[in-house]
Amino acid sequence: MIIRSENIFLIGGMGSGKTTVGKYLAQQLQKPFYDADAEIEQKTGVEVSWIFDVEGEAGFREREKQALDQLTQLSSIVLATGGGAVLMPENRTYLASRGVVIYLETSVEAQIARMVKDKKRPLLRDIHTRRDKLVKLMADREALYRELADYIFLTDRRSAKSVGDEILATLYSRR
Repeated sequence: MIIRSENIFLIGGMGSGKTTVGKYLAQQLQKPFYDADAEIEQKTGVEVSWIFDVEGEAGFREREKQALDQLTQLSSIVLATGGGAVLMPENRTYLASRGVVIYLETSVEAQIARMVKDKKRPLLRDIHTRRDKLVKLMADREALYRELADYIFLTDRRSAKSVGDEILATLYSRR
């Protein structure tokens, strides 16, 4: 079956469900699951927020690029990328050339609702400016998500299982 040998890469904004949907897909397809941010944290021994504080966003993006190059070269995996992974052209090349790219689209309202208690996201530390920051991030990234995506799935008001099942049905039907 073609889908079992392919890499599946999930892209989208913070709180779009990449990790949760990714874990579900990996379980259903019996593939290893990787979360790019978690892999960076494991390799560095520190949280992403610490990297942002010490090295800035540029330092983190360089680490992210290295991690994505390594992870996308693996075979038959499900990978949840960070929300800003699409910003670097090299990352877009790695993702587009090494697997099926799925954009998990979500509204800013859904992002805010899902991350109401999340204090780990370096770009959203100030809860008073979260909405404005998320709107700006989406404005900066949405065209890249759409351009890179092989498939787009809306995740607002949906469970990870529902989104995952729709992705599986789509991937199986394209054979």
